[in-house]
Amino acid sequence: MNDEISATELKYLLDSGKDLLVVDVREDDELAKARFENALHVRMVQIPDRISELYPKDQNIVVLCHLGSRSGRVAAFLREAGFTNVANLEGGIDAWSREVDPKVPTY
Repeated sequence: MNDEISATELKYLLDSGKDLLVVDVREDDELAKARFENALHVRMVQIPDRISELYPKDQNIVVLCHLGSRSGRVAAFLREAGFTNVANLEGGIDAWSREVDPKVPTY
């Protein structure tokens, strides 16, 4: 998996039934504003303590936040921790809303 993935690429993978875990690293108040369905919510600061929830290390993982900056750092952290198939959602949930699902509110 590439280091970055676009919203449309993620939509394609999800629609094709690709086995992947979407991890939303936003804060609780952000999650209340806009949700990504079926994502595992693990706030960025919780990742080190909850890393075992992301195993196995070779599963396909896409990390997202609001605009892609925090999730990019989390994706890099996971790769450094030995996870081999991690991608950052370019543009975050904002891009998802604009490019894929306009029912998801922007903020």
